[in-house]
Amino acid sequence: MKALVFHKPKDVSVDTVDDPVIQAPTDAIIRVTSTAICGSDLHIYNGMIPQPHDMVLGHEFMGIVEEVGSGVTKLKRGDRIIVPFPIACGHCHFCDMELPTHCENSNPSMYGPSGEIVKMKGAGAALYGYTDIYGAINGGQAEYARVLYADHNPRVVPEGIPDEKILFLTDIFSTGWAACEWAEVTNGDVVVVFGCGPVGIMAQKAAWLHGAKKVIGVDRLPYRLDKARNTAQSEVLNYTEVDIAEAVREMTGGYGADVCIDAVGMEAHRSVLEKAVNVLQMEKGSINALKQCFDTVRRGGRVSVVGVYGSPYDNFPLYQWFEKSIRLMGGQAWVQRWLDELIELVVQEKVTLDDIITHTVPLTEAANMYDIFNKKEDGCVKVVLKP
Repeated sequence: MKALVFHKPKDVSVDTVDDPVIQAPTDAIIRVTSTAICGSDLHIYNGMIPQPHDMVLGHEFMGIVEEVGSGVTKLKRGDRIIVPFPIACGHCHFCDMELPTHCENSNPSMYGPSGEIVKMKGAGAALYGYTDIYGAINGGQAEYARVLYADHNPRVVPEGIPDEKILFLTDIFSTGWAACEWAEVTNGDVVVVFGCGPVGIMAQKAAWLHGAKKVIGVDRLPYRLDKARNTAQSEVLNYTEVDIAEAVREMTGGYGADVCIDAVGMEAHRSVLEKAVNVLQMEKGSINALKQCFDTVRRGGRVSVVGVYGSPYDNFPLYQWFEKSIRLMGGQAWVQRWLDELIELVVQEKVTLDDIITHTVPLTEAANMYDIFNKKEDGCVKVVLKP
């Protein structure tokens, strides 16, 4: 089959690779009908999260069931399914707690309680197409994909729902929803989302659905701010033009936002000096977005982090967190916990997800689209690939 293969940083290509096969009775094989490039894929592409050998990327995908293992009872050939990006067994200690990203069984070679992923150990559940640290499971930017624990993780797509209207429940909308759940967004809240990429825009959409009275998107790129304004109906601020914390305080009687969401993570924009300091301190990327969250949130407010971080940072503003009594929560989204609820939102047309798509191209053009997406060219916000 054809698949998008990571070889080394900045080097991906669509290659011919072996077809996936059933490896366990709980597996299924699907023919991928739609898949997408995620901002998290760029962490691998740019070498921020190391991957020592070739791997099929992609953790946002859906398709048609072609084959099921002998232990699969809830799916059959011909079912059309969406596949959450975390891989959970469905019956371990953490799966019983509805914490699928902490599953004890899907990532046996790297799993552990410590969370010390910088030491290549102590990771959580396996993730599709997301390095050896997270299970070395080939992803879905391919013509076919192996789906693990197929009775527990996927969901059959309701009749009449096009791929593009539900594909993003596999990750980015579920992640935006998680950000709002973790921050306990409720009626009347002012919510500021740092980052107007795909996850940031989805967090803004989710904030309205949670009852926010004002939603503000922050970015530095005008085309992304325009996309947030037009698709999430958010107010927008460009942090190169205004001091965000001061601007938000002016909008809130001097208090600040009730909730700030970091949808940027470690690849926040950095100056040359900041990059040099990162090298000296052996840090990957930046916590600039998180610092802006701490500045902008009100005292006693909530900060939710769904942008990816994969490094320790010596300049973490612990004093500010303590002084302002900030509640802080983050991590990989617990997609399976909310997936059925989110499907209903799509079915009832209470949320629109496909309006952030800027590029729909054949899988054969995936390598070029990685380059365009990474360089933030051509107004690229979200890429959908068609195998």
